[in-house]
Amino acid sequence: MSDSLQDQLRAENEAWAGRGLRRELALPDGVDFTSNDYLALARDPRVVAAARVAIGEFGAGAPAARLLRGHLAPHAEAERGAAAWCGDQAALLFPSGWQANAALIGALTDRQDVVFSDRLNHASLIDAVRGGHARRVVWKHSDLADLESQLARHADARRRLIACEHVYSMDGDRAPLEGIFALAERFDAWVVLDEAHAAGLYPFARHPRLIARMFTGGKALGLSGGFVGGSEALIELLVNRGRSFVFTTATPPATAAALAEAIRVARAEPERAARAHAAAARLRAALTAAGVDCPGESPVVPVLLGEQARALAVAERVRAAGFDVRAVRPPTVPPGTSRLRVVCHADHADDQIDGLAAAIAEAVTDRPGSPGASGAAPAASAGEGSRDQQLARAIVVAGTDTDVGKTWFSADLVRALHEAGHPVRYFKPAQTGCSSDTRTVLERSGLGPAHAPPPAVELPLGASVDQAARAAGVEVSVEQVLDATLAHLTQEPDPVWVIECAGGLLVPFNERETQADLLERLGLPVVLVARSGLGTLNHTLLTVEAMRRRSVPLLGVHLVGPRHYANELSLSQQGVPLLSGAAAAAALLPNVPARPAQARSDR
Repeated sequence: MSDSLQDQLRAENEAWAGRGLRRELALPDGVDFTSNDYLALARDPRVVAAARVAIGEFGAGAPAARLLRGHLAPHAEAERGAAAWCGDQAALLFPSGWQANAALIGALTDRQDVVFSDRLNHASLIDAVRGGHARRVVWKHSDLADLESQLARHADARRRLIACEHVYSMDGDRAPLEGIFALAERFDAWVVLDEAHAAGLYPFARHPRLIARMFTGGKALGLSGGFVGGSEALIELLVNRGRSFVFTTATPPATAAALAEAIRVARAEPERAARAHAAAARLRAALTAAGVDCPGESPVVPVLLGEQARALAVAERVRAAGFDVRAVRPPTVPPGTSRLRVVCHADHADDQIDGLAAAIAEAVTDRPGSPGASGAAPAASAGEGSRDQQLARAIVVAGTDTDVGKTWFSADLVRALHEAGHPVRYFKPAQTGCSSDTRTVLERSGLGPAHAPPPAVELPLGASVDQAARAAGVEVSVEQVLDATLAHLTQEPDPVWVIECAGGLLVPFNERETQADLLERLGLPVVLVARSGLGTLNHTLLTVEAMRRRSVPLLGVHLVGPRHYANELSLSQQGVPLLSGAAAAAALLPNVPARPAQARSDR
């Protein structure tokens, strides 16, 4: 039995590697442009000395939770310094920012509440919201109009929390905080702000509607741990009800003492932040002059390259030139947006910035005669690899119920795209029951097996995913299905992908997650298939309302069965777009112009 499990694990690792998603640990090598040590404090002699003194006085660790003899003088000192730095009444130190966010969201919300989470929030915030009991609403990244719309739909909640970041760690952009706070005032909401990548670089946000902030010790302070800042009442709540605080061993006293000193230095020497910003501005200017796409405004400088193979190749060439820069690729970032994530520090010299810019420009533009030029991908055209472009080549088919006609519509959509001259693929992430929807689609569309990879999850019981999984003695998670789906989109980004859901929108995957969670995280446009006759208005409008609450984009609704003109009129009057068939859905996909079949070949 043990060997069987080990074989399964090895097979899963091989499958992951086969999709180009394997990661490997790599020791630092070259000039550091990867770590988040923005203020260059990790090796500051004063910070190091503070840690050494604490080890001599308190020992190497704090072998207990804070409430069980783990609370020591360095913890209190670090928390006083953090509260004074960010201008809050009090602060609480956690071993990590992940634990801080988990405790914060978990203690502040229950089933009566709603959390509005920016689509590009860090995984720690996403999982904190998903692990709680509050209703979850995802709003389009930094889109104030969408946030306003979502807030207006949830006026009945006891508490409305807006969760966002001050600076986003992959794109280097800043949240529109002024507008967010204005909406919080208007709709009686409260803001939970993750300042992990802003603390030490930008002034801390202050507003009466800011109920809590989190910032980490592992970014600008160069260490580890995470602080929550807020009112004394909030901190008391977390000490008593923050599970990831109550039930974990305290941060080592050496780390706490070093954090207190790092905060003191950061406050006393604001020129460190100015130097980090200046280094990033110099790098962006040089890269932009070379025609390299590097958006954002913070010391995080993303170099957008599109597909992961290209990002890996460019990163390898830049590291060979002596600069430690890493490629970031799906599922960390959306398919088609693989990149170099370059981080500028306060101690980077001008010649290091200029040398890095030259190395990146040479690798990206693939100049003739440069090392490895024959193996690198061509430079991206303007906008290549954007998230919008990737979404334009994928579509989800969902239904208001099981057996509503999703599979036949998916087959017709696959056939319509193929006949229009597009390379096309079909994928059903989760399949329950003995019949194969993949086989049905291939037979009805007239295409071969190469056009449809097998489902990520196949369960023999014809039931909801959670029930079929329970009967098979396994558990299915959204993360598992999401990874498999993104892997296919990443491995073969050129074809148009048709992805079919399993049953209705809210079919449970497990006791915590539904299919809607998957669609929310995919962010792909959806065609909703519904019955045309009696009863469809309620089912369809409930499904559309659930999609809108989660910011799942609706391409349109296709009604199956004899035409019911009164129902079509009612749906149209409710603002529901109707599609006349698969060809109409295919025509709505942008950036997929019709091409003769003989002019294309699947790559």
